[in-house]
Amino acid sequence: MEKTATKSRKKSVSKDDFKLAYIDHVLTHGTNPASVFAFAKALKSTEAEYYTFFNSFKALERTIWTDWFDQTIKTIEEDPAYAEYTVREKLLGFYFTWLEVLRNNRSFVLKRFEEISRKELNPYFLEGVHPHFKAYVNDLITEGKDTTEVAERPFTNQYEKAFWLHFLFITRFWVNDDSSDFEKTDAAIEKSVNLAFDLVGKGPLDSMLDFAKFLFQNK
Repeated sequence: MEKTATKSRKKSVSKDDFKLAYIDHVLTHGTNPASVFAFAKALKSTEAEYYTFFNSFKALERTIWTDWFDQTIKTIEEDPAYAEYTVREKLLGFYFTWLEVLRNNRSFVLKRFEEISRKELNPYFLEGVHPHFKAYVNDLITEGKDTTEVAERPFTNQYEKAFWLHFLFITRFWVNDDSSDFEKTDAAIEKSVNLAFDLVGKGPLDSMLDFAKFLFQNK
């Protein structure tokens, strides 16, 4: 009797099952599911089970993108060489790995970026990624100050905003890249990261600021 009860017990749908099914539905039907009820029913699940993981489809999608970001960080930090990289090299490694993770779901990524304006700076599906990226890049900036790769300036606390725009630029560039094996994106990453660190590093601008400060203090 106990065996029969065990066999008839419904297999629960996992959090990952819901995420994979959601991506499949969006790509197959070109739109989000009509309702949580219909979506859960198609998986032989229930609304109640769905709501144990997500409170909306937007929440589900934010989780998908945040998981990709977390996977990126996990991958780069598992590389023993990563800890020895310069801050510039760490950011390069992050971008190459981020896009490698996205490549596994490129069709879904393309669809989402095609649906939003190029002027959109905070896409709803990246709302979960934003604070994670902010924390990651602030750690890099702090490390960069220690290694003198990042110059301490009055507006240093604004760097995280500039790097977020850079993150969006790189991701969008990859979305629109039709070159073989995304060679143009690789070049864009290297050139733009090098430029970014040339700008945030100590250079002629800092000498000008130091001289201006000296003149002001000795006028």
